[in-house]
Amino acid sequence: MSDKLRVTVWNEFKHEVDTNHPASTIYPEGMHKVIADYLNNAGFAAGTATLAEPEHGLTEEVLANTDVLIWWGHMAHHEVSDEIVARVHARVLAGMGLVVLHSGHFSKIFQRLMGTTCNLKWREAGENERLWVIDRTHPIAAGLPEWIDLPEEEMYGEPFDIPAPDQLVLISWFAGGEVFRSGACWSRGHGKVFYFRPGHESHPTYYNEQVLQVIANGVRWAAPLVGQPKMEFGNVQPLESLD
Repeated sequence: MSDKLRVTVWNEFKHEVDTNHPASTIYPEGMHKVIADYLNNAGFAAGTATLAEPEHGLTEEVLANTDVLIWWGHMAHHEVSDEIVARVHARVLAGMGLVVLHSGHFSKIFQRLMGTTCNLKWREAGENERLWVIDRTHPIAAGLPEWIDLPEEEMYGEPFDIPAPDQLVLISWFAGGEVFRSGACWSRGHGKVFYFRPGHESHPTYYNEQVLQVIANGVRWAAPLVGQPKMEFGNVQPLESLD
């Protein structure tokens, strides 16, 4: 049995198949393929799944063999089946890690795990984004420089309607003046959730080695603990005599 972390990269895969959209040229095989290829080369066992596949590619078997699920969605959040969302939600609470990218902040699964609207300010101007690593001690920051510069990206700005993160690893500054909590971590049940902001489909962000390194670090951080104990619930007998 392989000891590699098993990753499934999920992508709605809508923009890239639209020949009139820049994403079809930037990511001709899909953003999920670029990310999965990087992870496989980095020593993970990464596969992909997309919206159009049966059960959105997230069958019981696929999820049972996924240590960390990466999620990218944008224009088709409403097309994701509530049944599949419930399935993913249960797996996260049981210990599967979840890495949510860019516009996945509006995905049904992220909203359900956060319990908020996950709304924000935004602007498409292809402006400079500078991601500052503000927690140098966090595992997601391993090997990163002090900041990451992206010459062109979509702007996301505060307020970001999310619960206060358990840990905040990165914040973004944009050329237009806004800032944003761009690398945020939570625990949900036995699972860990990492939201990472960059990745607008009209820009080649997922070819940036430092962005990909953050994703890989996020996968390592979100992976289930080896030998993770099961939670026991319900009526129990006392450990000591009650006489």
